[in-house]
Amino acid sequence: MNIAALIMADSRFPGGGHVHSGGLEETVVRKLVRAERDLPSFLSGRLRTAGLLAASFAAAACRQSDWALLDAELDARTPSAAQRESSRAQGRGTVRAGKVAWPSPVLDELLRVTPRPHHPIAVGALTGVAGGAPIDAALAVAYLAVSGPASAAVRLLGLDPFVVNAVVARLAGELHAVAEDAAAVAGEHPADLPAPGAPALDLLAEAHARGHKEEVRLFAS
Repeated sequence: MNIAALIMADSRFPGGGHVHSGGLEETVVRKLVRAERDLPSFLSGRLRTAGLLAASFAAAACRQSDWALLDAELDARTPSAAQRESSRAQGRGTVRAGKVAWPSPVLDELLRVTPRPHHPIAVGALTGVAGGAPIDAALAVAYLAVSGPASAAVRLLGLDPFVVNAVVARLAGELHAVAEDAAAVAGEHPADLPAPGAPALDLLAEAHARGHKEEVRLFAS
């Protein structure tokens, strides 16, 4: 795996991902996830929907540079305003951190076209600048789609981190499958990229955003 993609998949990368739970916090508030036994299905479902969408655009951004079109197509596939805001917040943070490590006119152009790029596009662009392949960008983003919520579960529910880590490890086969599917369409026109829907995650994101205005929440999303 490309070292840049590996660094961005690291929880210590200063892109702001640590303040986002990927919908897990609202799921916990509604008692839909209560214990370790509930986590695998949530993570697998998120990976196959939001994870595949993000991985596909990360892979495409690794090969393509029509930033305006990629941004518009990902926006159209993200019906939740709260999720769009979360993606752009992480994308902006990721590019800011990435430019220090891998400065490039490609990134300058990305920020000129879209000052707050979606997170998958930011990861894909940075991976490409650092010499990585679409599969590298896709795998990093797919991993983040499950590792972020898994880490949040430890904090929100007090779960055993060893058990939670094992849950993520057992998703390795699914992670590779999603990344390979995403990389396979990296060269497609942005309008033809996958558009898997996750209505439940969209609704949870909107509910979380409303709840954030009424009470203190641990995560931004």
